[in-house]
Amino acid sequence: MKLAVRRPISASFTSPPSIFRRHRSYLSPPYLLDDYSPRYQLISSRDAAKKRSEAYAHLRDCNLCPRLCGVNRYEKTGVCLIGAETAKVSTIAPHFGEEPCIQGHNGSGSVFFSGCNLRCVFCQNHDIAHQRNGFDLTPEQLAEWLMKLQDVGGVHNINFVTPEHVVPQVALTILHAKDLGLKVPIIYNTSSFDSLDSIRLMDGLVDIYLPDFKVWNDSTSKRYLKADNYAAVAKESIKEMHSQVGDICFTPDGIARKGVLVRHLVMPGQEDEGCKIMTWLAENVSKDLYVHIMEQYHPRAHVGKPKRRTGTSSTKSDKELEKRYEEINRPITDVEHSLVRKAAAQAGLWRFVEVAEHGGFNI
Repeated sequence: MKLAVRRPISASFTSPPSIFRRHRSYLSPPYLLDDYSPRYQLISSRDAAKKRSEAYAHLRDCNLCPRLCGVNRYEKTGVCLIGAETAKVSTIAPHFGEEPCIQGHNGSGSVFFSGCNLRCVFCQNHDIAHQRNGFDLTPEQLAEWLMKLQDVGGVHNINFVTPEHVVPQVALTILHAKDLGLKVPIIYNTSSFDSLDSIRLMDGLVDIYLPDFKVWNDSTSKRYLKADNYAAVAKESIKEMHSQVGDICFTPDGIARKGVLVRHLVMPGQEDEGCKIMTWLAENVSKDLYVHIMEQYHPRAHVGKPKRRTGTSSTKSDKELEKRYEEINRPITDVEHSLVRKAAAQAGLWRFVEVAEHGGFNI
């Protein structure tokens, strides 16, 4: 599940390595746009009809994520426990917990979907992702909410948070909202545990991809995400996202309009994996990739809970000593965060999201 609350941050970054000093500002060419029309505004009626057909086909034989449940979601549900005709939504509101270039002054029009195709033991939104709290909306109903976010809330964009398991409903929503008059960019805010078919269905509909790259080793993803092949999937997903929209670009107001922004949440004791992720991104995606190396991990969900006991009973003090996932039952250190950041810079990355000193909107 994607993170819902983040500390205030700014869109500034440190000086790039000398090889990149020709880029004097993230608001200079080639990253500055005079104006921008969302990609879904440019889609033809023929391509829109094709997208709708593909969306319905995915729901009848679900291959939206690497779990490949293959179920007809009109009849039964797969791992995500979400059907076909509606999406379960937890919250719809202007959101001010994203990067400043995403939230701006008016907020990001965020739609937090309930359910998830991962089972992260440290999930920062456990009540939404694992307990499926919320209300059911058809694509037509959700499109009307998007119009309220745009027309009443004045948001800078529409931000679909954790959409991996409801991609067809999202595609249908965007196409219907276009017909209603939606005009702001679309953000796909994902854990990166997406199938390539899903990302390709979003091609032409999404302007900004906000993928996580959580962990590197398969053993780590199996233990903490309950997914055997997370890193391999994330690599292919992020490469496909970047091939569609490229590096982050801004209009002169400092608001991001198109491109990829990759997030990595540094985990306790997992800084080596973060370093490998940064190196891979620089070497295989783009050295001009906009990266947010996040430091706000804290134990949530199952982390730190007493281990389940079977057989003989034990004293309360014994239970308190034995915690689940004890190795990540703490915040990260400044050293762990700085090591990942240093590795990113050494790999050639230079466009970093920074923590704002004053807690405001820095551009």
